[in-house]
Amino acid sequence: MKRWCRAVRLLVAAMTLSCLLVMFGCEGTDTRNQVDDSVQELAGKKQVERMKEMKEDLEHIQTRQSQRLDQLEDAQ
Repeated sequence: MKRWCRAVRLLVAAMTLSCLLVMFGCEGTDTRNQVDDSVQELAGKKQVERMKEMKEDLEHIQTRQSQRLDQLEDAQ
């Protein structure tokens, strides 16, 4: 009888633990995105991306300025 009670208790404990893990162990998309952003920020990946964007912006600005300068020289 004691073995049976012990087996039932272990089964109930295992089922309870499994249910808790299923309910609260699910990965939320918002939380996961925040964690991913934090990790990327700490790893420096975001800074690298920002620097690449700034470099592209600067190249675009230089191209536009060069075109404007050419236009001014042609107009004179």
